[in-house]
Amino acid sequence: MPTILRVGGFRFHFYSDEGTEPPHIHVRSADGECKFWLDPVGLARNRGIEPHVVRAMERLVFEHLDFLLEQYHEHHPAGDRGRGDQGLE
Repeated sequence: MPTILRVGGFRFHFYSDEGTEPPHIHVRSADGECKFWLDPVGLARNRGIEPHVVRAMERLVFEHLDFLLEQYHEHHPAGDRGRGDQGLE
């Protein structure tokens, strides 16, 4: 699970076995984890994070979007599959 970025108390990372999913990033804090789709940006899953913290995470995703997409494609070269299963988690 490579860590891509750390900002404040947030750790942005991927899980190595998720290369068949559309581009996304996991953002972990001390309270839980969110998953965001990257193209377009949207919340895929929230596990334990307060809404105002989710918004802060989302702002950071937008702020670092180009870098996050670049890193996603570097770690998952075949991972750009479309978004047919989004929201099922």
